[in-house]
Amino acid sequence: MNDVVIIRSGGDIASGIAHRLHRCGFKVIMLEIEKPLAIRRSVSFADCINTLKKEIENVVARYIKKYDEIYRVWENDEIPLIIDENCDILNHIKPLALVDAILAKKNTGTYIDMAPITIGIGPGFEAGVDVDLVVETNRGQALGQVIHSGKAQENTGIPGNIIGYTIERVIKSPCDGVLTIKEDIGNMVNKGDILCYVDNEPVKTVISGIVRGMIENNTNVYKGLKIADVDPRGNIEHCSIISDKARAVGGGVVEAIMHMKNRVLGGEL
Repeated sequence: MNDVVIIRSGGDIASGIAHRLHRCGFKVIMLEIEKPLAIRRSVSFADCINTLKKEIENVVARYIKKYDEIYRVWENDEIPLIIDENCDILNHIKPLALVDAILAKKNTGTYIDMAPITIGIGPGFEAGVDVDLVVETNRGQALGQVIHSGKAQENTGIPGNIIGYTIERVIKSPCDGVLTIKEDIGNMVNKGDILCYVDNEPVKTVISGIVRGMIENNTNVYKGLKIADVDPRGNIEHCSIISDKARAVGGGVVEAIMHMKNRVLGGEL
């Protein structure tokens, strides 16, 4: 199918990619795990697993349970999202392109022959080996760049700088357990406030700002997992719009597909 793109993941970066591809006229399908670990749920299509449908900047994704529902969702100009961790959908639909936007910092099972065009997002992929092309995710001059040979920049472990804050704004789980939300997305918090609990362990913010990301309530989490994000700018609008990073990466994916599309369809590959 010459206009179908499958995206592995429904997180915020994957959703920015899906949004841009949908706007460009591609038929997008998103794949997720049963219990998504998306932090920025307000701009993650993965959230439709909990809400059945999710609208982000006038584009709607709808949770489906069967592959044959995909066509009905497309007819409504929406994006279907289905739980499919192992890409079993490839036994039913042959896409033009497959995008791995899991952002695991390693390749968790995508290989170059899964589709005519395969694209890896961020570290963990080598263009021409694991996938056809890689899109850079590290903030800076190269953000969104399409890599034709080689790899994306290595993961630094340091989040992007927002008005002087990096690691301080990202909250990680202190232990294994079940997360209970106290301050959800959109709430203003002050330094030292409790954001959530993991079992009985309180998790506090070390900066003041607005809660921009919070993993779904009652999620089983593990020690070191990213579970929340506090934005020191305190602008509530930032909670509900696609980030600059997601837009840039989405633009890179569009470029990557268009670069290869004519060669693929023309029989050069």
